[in-house]
Amino acid sequence: MEVLLQPESWVALLTLTFLEIVLGVDNIIFISVVTNKLPASEQKKARLMGLTLAMLFRIGLLLGITYIISFNQPLFSIFNHDVSGRDIILFIGGLFLMGKSTVEINHKMESLTNIDVIKKEGSLIGTIVQIILLDIIFSFDSILTAVGLTNEVILMIIAVVIALIIMMIFAGRISDFIRKHPSLEVLALSFLILIGFMLMLESFHQVVPKGYIYFAVFFSLVVETINLRIRKKSTIEQK
Repeated sequence: MEVLLQPESWVALLTLTFLEIVLGVDNIIFISVVTNKLPASEQKKARLMGLTLAMLFRIGLLLGITYIISFNQPLFSIFNHDVSGRDIILFIGGLFLMGKSTVEINHKMESLTNIDVIKKEGSLIGTIVQIILLDIIFSFDSILTAVGLTNEVILMIIAVVIALIIMMIFAGRISDFIRKHPSLEVLALSFLILIGFMLMLESFHQVVPKGYIYFAVFFSLVVETINLRIRKKSTIEQK
């Protein structure tokens, strides 16, 4: 624990924690979307169980960091393009994210245009599994990024625990906000499609700076927030 007494370790810890929180934004959005399909009594349980198991899994990955780094080693080549274990995971994860989000948007549009469409509720176990699977996908990316900042596994574990506790605190509020505003749910799903496409590009070694994507999402969120305020004000005036 002597490493925690060093000033540079605190700087690394703060940087890692901030990194984990930023990289967890898309995770929180996905969790909010999938848990909102559950009965109200099970939503909080799904978030807590899913994030707790995801945290334990991510800590396990950190303890086996040497094995995780080996995922960057090429397994085979296709058309002179080296393919590693990480590339396969990112490609499958991106495909899953795009497919899942597209299906959810389609179901959302059908429920809005056809009143006869019955809203399907998800299962608790299925939702938890989806949360864990998505966290596994993003874990490889965040862990490999963290390795470039520090070699101290204890700092990485502390950062992961802090970030996931923050996610547990705010996931419920974000879920409630998205559920009350259907247009924001569509925006969130569109964001997840964008993240899925980005993951697929990364699997082909085409890195897209995440700052551009987060800025686009932030800008879209600001515009939609303004629209919500205008619609609310218009409704009040009509009354």
